[in-house]
Amino acid sequence: MTAALKALQLKARRQVYTLLSGQNLSKLHGEGYDFSELREYQMGDDIRKINWMISSKLGKPYIKELLANRELSVVVCALMDSSLHFGSLNSNQSNAKQIKLTEVATLLSYATLQNNDIFTGLCYTQQRTSSTPPTKQPYHIEQFSKTLFDKKLLGTTLHYPHAIEDLFKRVYKPSLIFVLGDFLEKVDLSLLAQKHEVIAIIIRDTEEESPKNLGEVTLSNPQDSHTLDTYFGTKSINTYLSKLKEHDTLMIEHFSQHNIRYVKIFTHDEAVSKLIQLFNA
Repeated sequence: MTAALKALQLKARRQVYTLLSGQNLSKLHGEGYDFSELREYQMGDDIRKINWMISSKLGKPYIKELLANRELSVVVCALMDSSLHFGSLNSNQSNAKQIKLTEVATLLSYATLQNNDIFTGLCYTQQRTSSTPPTKQPYHIEQFSKTLFDKKLLGTTLHYPHAIEDLFKRVYKPSLIFVLGDFLEKVDLSLLAQKHEVIAIIIRDTEEESPKNLGEVTLSNPQDSHTLDTYFGTKSINTYLSKLKEHDTLMIEHFSQHNIRYVKIFTHDEAVSKLIQLFNA
């Protein structure tokens, strides 16, 4: 294990035990004994959950929701390919996005352990899918963190639909699923959201959203190392930003439509602060 990875893991563990302690990752509705809410029956609800006494008094069918009294199943899923091999000059790291994704995933993993919930880690790349067993053991979290940190991503392209379909098949019980990636490609999470509570963690670098005027430059495609000699000036920047805004607008609409919470974390951000804001929202 490298010194950089060890330092990342120690920092994440310290922040979880001091700053994230007591933060509830989620509350799932399910079969339990703690009352959550009373709401009107909606098409598709299980009719066995209708409270007939209350419904007769109010004249409409009502559902009495209960909080699950089982352990929470938390899945941290990383979608990784060459687009994560990016870092601005200020970051001094060519793979700053990959490192930040590893940091966030490690924080979420230790937070799951701190809450005494069940953790499962999944990493999707072009070459293979890596996973941990459902666990409460720090060893598996450390190995998952190492897998994310060490992945060689240059020259790789992830097929996102296949990854999401595989994730849906792997996770049987209703879970809290964190999906981590840069979301620069379309990622359809609607299937997952039908069964699970899904939270998207978007990892970006500031220069991806505020690119600099580079003038004459040689651009290299990280997926296939193809190079392009071009002039990257104001016109190119405006065209790029227009397409990025259109893409992100559709992405946020998708999240809203399927009740998917999300947070964007930049490579220079203090990740734990963003996660606290997310959990308290």
